Parts: sequence; structure tokens; C-alpha cells
Amino acid sequence: MSPAAEPRPGQSRRAWAVVVPVKRSDLAKTRLRGDFVDLRSELALAFAEDVVTVAASCRPVAGVVAVTNDSSAAARLRSHGAVVVPDRPEAGLNAALHLGARHVQDRLPGAWLAALQSDLPALTAEVLERALRRAAASPSAYVTDAAGTGTTLYATTTSPFAPRFGPASAAAHRDAGAHEVDGKGLERLRRDVDTDEDLRAALALGVGECTAAVLRRAGEPGLPEPGQRSGPRHRLS
Repeated sequence: MSPAAEPRPGQSRRAWAVVVPVKRSDLAKTRLRGDFVDLRSELALAFAEDVVTVAASCRPVAGVVAVTNDSSAAARLRSHGAVVVPDRPEAGLNAALHLGARHVQDRLPGAWLAALQSDLPALTAEVLERALRRAAASPSAYVTDAAGTGTTLYATTTSPFAPRFGPASAAAHRDAGAHEVDGKGLERLRRDVDTDEDLRAALALGVGECTAAVLRRAGEPGLPEPGQRSGPRHRLS
């Protein structure tokens, strides 16, 4: 991430930097049970890989920072285009986001900041671009999850970067003055995955290659082989 990064073709001169917090995979997605219980660690990392890949390929994004203490995850996230910052001293999600934001501010001054959850395997670059375009109209903004109570994206343009992820985060962001982004057409961004039912819903939308690869290896039916795509993302038939 260059301190004087120039926008890519099609990118506005005011670019975004996206911070993605990534838990250690052995601690992540503990609510995945049933069919997916033995895949929790693999899926958690695959979700994050797909999110980083999408963010790195999104036109308005000049850089992606992943914050993690998982050494295996760090290497793989770098391969998908992220700069990796250690999550020290592991003081929680919002503290990790502030670590990533400071890294951005040191190396890409003036960039707008977005915090993006790592468990969004159905996300595409087009949907992320749409959300960032809407978020840019406000000093601070957020996108709610499918349940309407959590937050999948928090973004700031002129306001201080002050993420409030955690229980009832949508209300916390709203109470702090952030604007709720219109969720129309953002279903893929709002579909975070905590439970088996969430993952089935994401699969119905279509998931990224890393997530699909884990499920394919596990024998999940209905996922095409690499190069045999069923639409823009891999879907469960």
C-alpha cells in the first residue's frame, strides 16, 4: 500500500481503504454445527479469503488491510491482496479495526475508511462498490446484516473512525450518528454467516471460490468444479 497511491482506472480520486478483522481460525464460527461442524476453521478462513479477494478487486478500493494473529491466515490473505497487521494485544474487534485504521492513516493519508466483516462469502466487488458509493454520501454510514440488528460494513469519510461492532451494533452505530445505508441490492453484503442456516442462505446467493472449494472437498453437493461456474458466484443447486 503506497503512501501516495494513485487511483486505478475507473476509481475516484478519493479512494477507500478497507480494514478486515480476521479471528484466529480455531476460535472462529463456533455456531456452525450440524453438517458444517468439522469445517468451521476451514470455512472461517475461506470466508475471509473471499472477502479480501472481493475488496482488493473493488474499483474504489486502494488498499485492503487484514488484522489477524493467525499466521496461516496471514500468508493466505496476503496472497489475495491484503496487507496484514498483527492483532496485538487482541483486545477485541473494535480495537483490531483501530489498529488497521492507524496502518492506513500512516500509509495512505486521506483515504476514506471502511470496516468490513470477514464472514461474507456471497459478497461481490460490484455489491461492495455499490455500498461504498452510497456510504460516501454521509460522514459515517453503516450497512445492517440480514437480521437488521448487526453491522456488516461501517464506513467514514469525514467523521472520526469509530466502529461500534458487537451486540446490537446497528443501533450503536445509529445512536452515534452514523447513517444507515439503503440496503436495496446489497443482499450479498448483508448475508453474514454465523449458523448453518446462514451458510445455506449464502450458498443460495452464490459464494466465492475459496468457500466453494472447502465445501467441494467436503463433498457438498451441487457446487460446480473450478471453471464450471453456475452464474457469477458458486451456488448450491
